[in-house]
Amino acid sequence: MAHLIYVADPMCSWCYGFGPELKGLLDTLPDARLDIVVGGLRAFNNEVMDAEKRTIILSHWKHVEEASGLPFTRNGMSQTGFIYDTEPACRTVVAARTLADDLPSSAILDVFQAIQHAFYAEGKDVTDLHLLAEIGAVALNKAADTDSFDVESFYETLTAPMTVAEARQDFVQTQSWGINGFPALLLAHDDSLHMIANGYTKTANLIAALNAVQAAAQANEN
Repeated sequence: MAHLIYVADPMCSWCYGFGPELKGLLDTLPDARLDIVVGGLRAFNNEVMDAEKRTIILSHWKHVEEASGLPFTRNGMSQTGFIYDTEPACRTVVAARTLADDLPSSAILDVFQAIQHAFYAEGKDVTDLHLLAEIGAVALNKAADTDSFDVESFYETLTAPMTVAEARQDFVQTQSWGINGFPALLLAHDDSLHMIANGYTKTANLIAALNAVQAAAQANEN
């Protein structure tokens, strides 16, 4: 069984574009384990976004839109005084990981992608903790086909000091691996990590890279 580690940030536009490509790979690996480590692209940023910065970021979004064909709205950063802090969105993924540790790993990816859709396709402010708790609870309920995850409990977990600390640990882990760009996809094999993708990568290239790494690892074992 392949053990993949996806290092990404829900508010990284290239991670948003990468979503369908990752799904294409996972569709070929129904038994794969996928762990998500949140990278903290702009974690703890406290600067109000100005017009120049918004223009630069929107130009990146345009490139992602052209490459991926995914829907974008430019409203996500239009709120007065918007601060592009990705820590709350990252922390929401960590909270989901805590609450849904008995669900398949795909459920955490569902939460990750629900945050992305809310930000990029719907233009919602995903720095708002109450909104994030709602997005997380709804996505987990849908993934589990249940109504056992409520917004209030999700919010409590999201704001718990332990969740804050765990998100920070993800950021530290990302840095210790030397990853400074997202998305990144790793294969964990025999206590070693192998890079499958460093940046936006099409499904066919992901499959080829994974096969090459697995073949090399098997050859080394023989």
